[in-house]
Amino acid sequence: MDVMHPRVAGIDVHEAFVMVCCRIVRPDGQVDKITQRFSTMTRDLLALGDWLSDDRVTHLAMESTSVYWKPIWNLLEDRFTILLVNARHVKQLPGRKRDVSDAEWLAQLLQHGLLKASFIPPQPIRELRDLTRHRTTLQEERTRVVNRIHKVLEDANVKLSAVVSDIMGVSGRAMLRAIVAGETDPRRLADLAQRRMRAKLPALEAALTGRVRAHHRLLLTTLLDQVTFLEQQIADYDRHIAQAAAPFALALTQLRTIPGVQGRTAENLLAEIGADMRAFPSERHLASWAALCPGHHETGGKQKSGRTRKGNRWLRAVLTQAAWAAARTKGSYPAGQFRRLAARRGKTRALIAVAHSMLIAVYHMLRHNVPYTDLGAAHFDRLAPQALTRSLVQRLERLGYDVTLQPTNTAA
Repeated sequence: MDVMHPRVAGIDVHEAFVMVCCRIVRPDGQVDKITQRFSTMTRDLLALGDWLSDDRVTHLAMESTSVYWKPIWNLLEDRFTILLVNARHVKQLPGRKRDVSDAEWLAQLLQHGLLKASFIPPQPIRELRDLTRHRTTLQEERTRVVNRIHKVLEDANVKLSAVVSDIMGVSGRAMLRAIVAGETDPRRLADLAQRRMRAKLPALEAALTGRVRAHHRLLLTTLLDQVTFLEQQIADYDRHIAQAAAPFALALTQLRTIPGVQGRTAENLLAEIGADMRAFPSERHLASWAALCPGHHETGGKQKSGRTRKGNRWLRAVLTQAAWAAARTKGSYPAGQFRRLAARRGKTRALIAVAHSMLIAVYHMLRHNVPYTDLGAAHFDRLAPQALTRSLVQRLERLGYDVTLQPTNTAA
């Protein structure tokens, strides 16, 4: 095979150490292999960089092992061309599973150009991604704590959630604080309702009639404190994320023009795919990387299961949430696409299709620096008006009507 890079190194990454194999092709075609072990401490990783520079190595390859690859990438990305590869793409041959052979195999594949690099965004996007993912984790933890509050109320036979859609709203919090303070009169608790909630006073009074004991109040006190703390943490991360995303204000403004994409959704989307679409040759490459396109499994001339692969779970989550919101936006293209597909393919597949279309739109918006242009919910009707006409006529005939169509006089 042709040699694409004459001076390369493969790195087998572990938590406490890395095994490095430097593979150099000499002018006469002979290959020199040098293997060295380094600690993962910062001082030793910098020494690794100097050792590779002395051998004039240009390209490095390592597997994406947990988070252990990140320190190496952060310290050496400015000095070498690094390829982070999926471990599934670099399976060892039988009998060759050792730390040294892992590094040698990586170096050999890299030297012949047989490795496919994973997408690693630039450092500002990586920092923004760390912040948005941790904020998402905090939001999920808040949801878990609120669910535990629901369980405590059910155990005390307080059916507040059956009447109030959000028990952590203004009225719900006031009632919970009163319960924690020792109030047991359902009428007084219901009277804490505000605004439109006061129309439900009889139902609230019945729902707040329970058997709240001392241990219930202790649990509610602890859980409410946790919710308050998490909300403060989320607000702090909102401010830090806004500062980190400030250099990408134009991209965020464009993303917010998409139906279903607002505020945190735009920030999370930007953090996962970045603002520079040149990393993806086409919109199809982006959709494939995100695993939001049908899978390919063809054998013997037959197409097998086309289920989607497991991709970036953070990106998939934010896109599906945005797709749900967009599908409920009246008069929008995503809403029309969702209704059209959900009727014959089911809501789950329709949702993934909408998320795929939104990702394709994001690619072109960021690649060409243009805002979102909605085609409207009637776009699919305009694609095949004759087929739509036949379908509507057939439906009326099945209902027992004799249909005669008369074109309108457009000249008038």
